[in-house]
Amino acid sequence: MKFQDYNIAPEVKRNLETLGFKRPTDIQYKAIPSILKGEDVLAIAQTGTGKTAAFAIPAISLLHERKVSSRTEGIKCVVMEPTRELAQQVTEVFQEIGRHTRVKTFCVFGGVEQGPQIARLEKGIDILVATPGRVFDLVHQGHLHLSRVELLIVDEADHMLERGFLKDIQDLIRFLPRNRQTLFFSATIDETIKKLAYKLVRNAVRIQISPDNPVNKNINHAVAFIEMDDKRFFLERFIKEHPDNKVLVFVRTKVRAERVAKALDRVGIRSLTIHGDKEQTDRLAVMQQFREGEAKVLIATDVSARGIDIPNVEYVINYDLPEQPENYVHRIGRTGRGTAKGEAVSFSAPEEKELLFSIEQYIGGPIARIDITKADYMATRDLSEEITSDLKALLKEAEEWESGRGKKKRR
Repeated sequence: MKFQDYNIAPEVKRNLETLGFKRPTDIQYKAIPSILKGEDVLAIAQTGTGKTAAFAIPAISLLHERKVSSRTEGIKCVVMEPTRELAQQVTEVFQEIGRHTRVKTFCVFGGVEQGPQIARLEKGIDILVATPGRVFDLVHQGHLHLSRVELLIVDEADHMLERGFLKDIQDLIRFLPRNRQTLFFSATIDETIKKLAYKLVRNAVRIQISPDNPVNKNINHAVAFIEMDDKRFFLERFIKEHPDNKVLVFVRTKVRAERVAKALDRVGIRSLTIHGDKEQTDRLAVMQQFREGEAKVLIATDVSARGIDIPNVEYVINYDLPEQPENYVHRIGRTGRGTAKGEAVSFSAPEEKELLFSIEQYIGGPIARIDITKADYMATRDLSEEITSDLKALLKEAEEWESGRGKKKRR
């Protein structure tokens, strides 16, 4: 089945064609018809399967066609996202799919001045994409009215609960009409998520895309065994062998992110970092540069793993293995998005053996191994710009010393 066969607005179909969307992914195929019928949906699907478009396409189409016959103002759809980065990226998807329609989408999130957001809300919008905290603040201040909401979308519900947004969501529900359509999307489900879901949805169509392997089938992933102190040399080599590709590098801590960035800088490789210590304006600027390809290398921590939804990230490098096995899936899920293919490589040091074992247990099988010969390993290390520049400095120092010694002898 193709998108052209769906009963969606012609404007949306044209936008999908322009964006290169031809056939729906599994989650889109199963969710879109139910959403178009006005049914509540509880969807569980792994990262990178096209969940955003699964709810954005029908939501925009429904609201666009309702606007033709109804002139009532007010926000008609609220999309809840766990992070600022995700809220912004989801907003961009809505705006691209909703181009040339009557539907206006706007995004609000915390960490920035709320004045400009309030001013834009006062002009009128149809779809609000937001983080729970900022929405709750604006509602309590009287700047945001949700009495005309027809559609509530809770996205990345498991990540929302991890970040402690459960009470905000529960409190916010009181301001929404009871007679509404609700869509609930999550990568995983447990008892807490299930309880929240069934408080929000009514007679929901349950959709679960859960293959045996939680890793997206579009991603080729493998592990290389590298000593901890040598990882920077292999990262340098990998980036230099793929100069035109976007490379997303995951490390364990924010301190380590900055250290790896400095190591790359020493060998002439420009990179950006994103982690919890960055100001919101800096984080937005970093994401924009990486998205537009101004910088080809982005170094991130697990805090940012699900907040990075950038198209055309060809490679993910796990510079450090994650301490939580499920984060392995979230990390490498930043490549191979939708129908695109992706590659992921993990660097595993001897002291990370237990972490690798936990990851393989979690995904239900061994990760493919990259065989590095001893000669290739030593060559990668010895040919590094860092080693070469250090060697040149030592040779220069030795020459200067010998030269000085010669002068003394001549005296």
